[in-house]
Amino acid sequence: MPQFLVNGYVPDDFDPSQMDEAVGRAIHALNKEMIAAGVRKFACGLGATKSLRAQADGGILITDGPYLETKEHVGGFWILECADMDEAVAWARKSIGATRGRGEVREIFFQPATD
Repeated sequence: MPQFLVNGYVPDDFDPSQMDEAVGRAIHALNKEMIAAGVRKFACGLGATKSLRAQADGGILITDGPYLETKEHVGGFWILECADMDEAVAWARKSIGATRGRGEVREIFFQPATD
């Protein structure tokens, strides 16, 4: 069965300590619903960021913060196993409702061999 990445975005100035308790409860309820439906394979929120960029001289530049110059960044994600993109989008709609944010769904098309 295909797997999908459901990203949740937060504003660049997001402060998790200021998160509304109702949002936290909604996210936990959604996680329980996903587990009960058998679609959730992994979920997490994300913290501090270090960006790495290859340099022309072969070195690696490491900086604080997200790589892209944007006003929002990935704040967390779910890995879901769903029948198709439509089912994944249906779950993503629920995630946006729970987080009151923004997000996207991407099909995971490559999984390396386990051996």
